[in-house]
Amino acid sequence: MSELQRIAEELDAADPLAGVRGSFVLDDVTYLDGNSLGALPAHVPARVEDVVRRQWGELRIRSWEESGWWTAPERIGDRIAPLVGAAAGQVVVGDSTSVNVFKALVAAVRMAEDGRTGAAAGPVRDEILVDATTFPTDGYIAESAARMTGCALRPVAPAEVPSALGDRTAAVLLNHVDYRTGRLHDLPALTAAVHAAGAYAVWDLCHSAGALPVGLDEHGVDLAVGCTYKYLNGGPGSPAYLYVRRDLQPRFDSPLPGWNSHAEPFGMRSDYAPASGALRGRVGTPDILSLLALEAALDVWDEDGVSVAAVRAKSLALTDFFLRCVGAYVPDGRVESVTPAAHAERGSQVALRCDDAGEVMKRLIERGVVGDYRAPDVLRFGFTPLYVGFADVERAARVLARTLVG
Repeated sequence: MSELQRIAEELDAADPLAGVRGSFVLDDVTYLDGNSLGALPAHVPARVEDVVRRQWGELRIRSWEESGWWTAPERIGDRIAPLVGAAAGQVVVGDSTSVNVFKALVAAVRMAEDGRTGAAAGPVRDEILVDATTFPTDGYIAESAARMTGCALRPVAPAEVPSALGDRTAAVLLNHVDYRTGRLHDLPALTAAVHAAGAYAVWDLCHSAGALPVGLDEHGVDLAVGCTYKYLNGGPGSPAYLYVRRDLQPRFDSPLPGWNSHAEPFGMRSDYAPASGALRGRVGTPDILSLLALEAALDVWDEDGVSVAAVRAKSLALTDFFLRCVGAYVPDGRVESVTPAAHAERGSQVALRCDDAGEVMKRLIERGVVGDYRAPDVLRFGFTPLYVGFADVERAARVLARTLVG
């Protein structure tokens, strides 16, 4: 046994979250792709079977009331809220991340425009800033939202946002964690800068929620969106969520009004009157099967007594140890970490630049280490502290080294 293997055993033995691993369906594969799709919580299949066989198969239409289907979007939103640092009543679950980005960004521009009242109104706010390094879909949505609202779109690196803001800026769309590099951006400081310019901050939390503290309420974030199939382990295509800060809810004007967000959804009125609260973020009939699979997956946080602070501490320890193992095992110059070393700037993944990254990842997967590849040259390894251990980390680095030399 090598020294690093021995250290990994000691770290796993002392890990306060080690017992949570048993709550997931895992095998001998070293799974480091939870930043793309989280592992299956072991109790979810039985819960989904109950939804299908009893709630749908026996109760049928009665389940909208008797099984709580109708209130699922806000009920499950309240389950996610503490994981992103929000009080209840501000998160609603439904639709995809892309759809929720569109709702949030257009609503932000509309609120910025509505804020120009009175004779002393400032200049028209007709500009949207978007993270230039964003996941492509966010950029596509931002471009469409800009066209719809008559705004100019400016891609800006997150570090340059404070200097790029102006009195014409309506909204800023940013990623909390860069999906390629794992860089964690400064949400408190950037939100404060956006507010100082009189604009609205929209944050994409896809690569941070469930992996590290977010602090939406604490830092006064206006609007936020995120997926649930990564660190929240909700399953493939599980619905996303939308956060609308409580004091903004009366002004939240969704570009996708639907009967589910109507003040009287069963009134079937021809004129639209929005519901109060975060329910304004709903649109159409919710995807019940996926919603309730997600709700079951979230039980892991409650039943195992998991805190976001404990998850963050382990995440940093795992990524530190992985970088240490890579440094010890991998030949010099073969890979380069593009993930920041500083804890304050690191999410829960490590990205390594490698000339033949696509082929290397293919061989790693064949050898039982699953990460993923991002063009043109990045190996991504995601660390979900709920089920990844230090022995997994050491093995991944060891197999990577063997793969790179032969």
